[in-house]
Amino acid sequence: MKKRKLIKQATLVLTQGSCVADVLVENGFVSEIDSHIEESSDCQVVTAKGKLLTYGLCDLHVHFREPGQEHKETIRTGSLAAAAGGYTAVCTMPNLSPAPDSIEILDTQRQRIHRDSVVDIFPYATLTMGRSGSVPVSMAALKRAAIAFSDDGSGVQSAEVMRQLMRQAATEDCIIAAHCEDNTLLHGGYIHDGLYAQKYNHTGICSESEWKQLERDLQLALETGCRYHACHLSTKESISLMRQYKKLGARVTCETAPHYLLLCDEDLQEDGRFKMNPPLRTAYDRVAILEGIWDGTIDVIATDHAPHTPEEKSKGLKNSPFGIVGLETAFPVLYTHLVGTNILTTEKLIECMCQKPREIFGIPGHFAVGQPADLALFDVENDFQINSQNFLSKGKSTPFDGWTVKGKCLLTMKNGEIVYQDKNWRI
Repeated sequence: MKKRKLIKQATLVLTQGSCVADVLVENGFVSEIDSHIEESSDCQVVTAKGKLLTYGLCDLHVHFREPGQEHKETIRTGSLAAAAGGYTAVCTMPNLSPAPDSIEILDTQRQRIHRDSVVDIFPYATLTMGRSGSVPVSMAALKRAAIAFSDDGSGVQSAEVMRQLMRQAATEDCIIAAHCEDNTLLHGGYIHDGLYAQKYNHTGICSESEWKQLERDLQLALETGCRYHACHLSTKESISLMRQYKKLGARVTCETAPHYLLLCDEDLQEDGRFKMNPPLRTAYDRVAILEGIWDGTIDVIATDHAPHTPEEKSKGLKNSPFGIVGLETAFPVLYTHLVGTNILTTEKLIECMCQKPREIFGIPGHFAVGQPADLALFDVENDFQINSQNFLSKGKSTPFDGWTVKGKCLLTMKNGEIVYQDKNWRI
C-alpha cells in the first residue's frame, strides 16, 4: 500500500470557505493543499472531482455500550459506524456498567478503546458516583482520563448537588454536559405530550420537563462560572433560555440532534424507531431549533447515537427503549434537507458537525497543512437510499430508514490511513 495519497480536485470545506483543490497526504499529515499537485509514482491517487472533502466530523454524544451491553454495540462496531459516517472523533457517554466514576474504570475503558477503535474516542466520566445523582465524583481525580462529565440518560435532580458539581467544574476547568430532565414532570411519558399523543392515547412528556431543569442549570452556571454544555435540546423554550443566558455572559454551549432538526411529532409512527429521549416535539419547536442553528444559539449538532437490539426496538412507541442510531445517517440527511434546500450552507453544517465540537471540547484538528490527515469524502451529487440493514453499527433503528438522500460517505481517513471505504466505490 502506497503511503502517500493524493486527493484530486475535491471540493474542500475550509474555515475560510470552500474551494476546489488537490490535497497531498504524507506520513499521516496533510502536507500540501494546492489548485494542482503533480501525480507521482509513489502516490495513491483518489479521484474526487465533484466530491466534498471535509475534516473528520466530530460527535460529542454517542453511546457505544461497552462495557456492560456489548450485545447492543461495542467500541469496535461503534467506531466502524462512526468511520462509515465520516466521523474521526467521538465522545462516548458514561451510562455503562460499571459506570466510569473512578480512574481505574476509565483507564480500563481507554485501554479497550486503544485496542479496538478505528477513530478517536474520548470517554466521558460520570457526574455522580454510579450515576446515582447524589454523590459528586472527584473531577480532579478523573479529568486526565475524561473529556468531560455527564450523567447522560438522567438529569441531576438535586440543585444543591448540581451546584457542588459546578463549583468543582469551575475550579478544575472541566465541562459539565447535562441531560436536562425533571423527573417529577415525566409522569410515565414516552413521547411528546402533543396532538399525536392525545389522538392515539399515548402518555406524553411535557416540554417543561426539559426546559425547567435547563433553566435551573443555566442560573447555576452563571452563578458559579463553570463551563456547561446542554445535551440534545428539543424545545423552543430551551433555545430561548440558552440564547438569554449566552447574552448574560454564562459560559454555556449546547447541542441538538438531526432528528429534532428534520422531524416533529406530526411525523411519528407506531414504531420504536421513532422513540428517543427527548422525544420529537412540535413543528414550532423544530422551527425554533433551526433558528437556533442560524443565529449561533445552538453550537453543535450531535447524533445521540444510541443503539439497541432489533428485538428491543420492535415493541412500539410505548414499550421500546428510548434511543435511535445516527452516526451513519447524520451527514446525508442534514446535507440533503438543510443544505440541499438552502436552509443552511455547507460551511455552516460543517461548523456544527466538525469545527465547533472540536473547539468547545478541546479536541484537536482542523483542515490545514500540517494537521493530521483525518478526512472524510462525501458524494453530494448522487442519490442513495438509506438501508439500516447495511449499517456497520449493531443498532438498526432509525426514523430515516428508506429516505432517499445525497451525501454518502465514500472514504474516511484517520492519520492518513483509510479506515472506511464504501464497498461500491473504487478509488
